[in-house]
Amino acid sequence: MPPTHLTPPRRSRTAAVFASLLLLAGAAMAHGDVVPQAVNTSTLPQLGDKWLPANPYSTGPDHKEALRIGTSAYNQNCARCHGLEAITGGIAPDLRKLDGDCMGLADGPAKQACYKETDEFYLGTVRRGRVRDGRVYMPPFEGILSQEAIWTIKTYLETRREP
Repeated sequence: MPPTHLTPPRRSRTAAVFASLLLLAGAAMAHGDVVPQAVNTSTLPQLGDKWLPANPYSTGPDHKEALRIGTSAYNQNCARCHGLEAITGGIAPDLRKLDGDCMGLADGPAKQACYKETDEFYLGTVRRGRVRDGRVYMPPFEGILSQEAIWTIKTYLETRREP
């Protein structure tokens, strides 16, 4: 037999290995060859190890700096899937609508509670990512982006809300 000829059992194993590699490559490439980019938040007060339940940069003295950092961080880490200026191309959810349900509420306390709930949803999604049927729809960013970086991105998204 020529050395390039594979016996049927060996051919089956080779095909199985090749198919497995394709599946793994497909899962790994679900987000392309994206490498998360570091976000320098050294100009902001550090928030500590305990994750805050609401965005500390929505208002206050650090808002402007958080917005500057968050705009860059979004463009480097999120825009590929969620679109430039948070305008999706249909690949991922439109983040301008993230807290759209809250905006129409007239009751102040209810509106604030809605924003807090949205912040918790956002934080959980970014930290843990989204997986459905074994497919990664969004990779987890906990351990890659700091709490400060994640909240600066939310600060940017708050400026992109659809009216």
